[in-house]
Amino acid sequence: MATIKSLKIKTATCKRIVKELHSYEKEVEREAAKTADMKEKGADPYDLKQQENVLAESRMMIPDCRRRLEASLADLKGIVAELEESYQKEGPEIDEARSTLTEVEKLFETTEL
Repeated sequence: MATIKSLKIKTATCKRIVKELHSYEKEVEREAAKTADMKEKGADPYDLKQQENVLAESRMMIPDCRRRLEASLADLKGIVAELEESYQKEGPEIDEARSTLTEVEKLFETTEL
């Protein structure tokens, strides 16, 4: 049975993963710029290779974050639907969950998977 407590937890989880995803995207941009700068300046091949590895690791985290966000979104949708079916159709927690659902769905619509 879905409860308000589980709804709050699922909502917070979605929000946390969205922040994490944005953080990784910024990190990839930062590391890509650093790698390009190193290439322009003719950095040591070993250092350049290490920087490319850092960039590759950062890029690998984005698909993982997206998968976790999709799973979290599905969980949140399920809890909201269950609460709406049973007894709770309104309230600050439900409203916050709905706005989080909308935000995450827009994120998936505007970005490539």
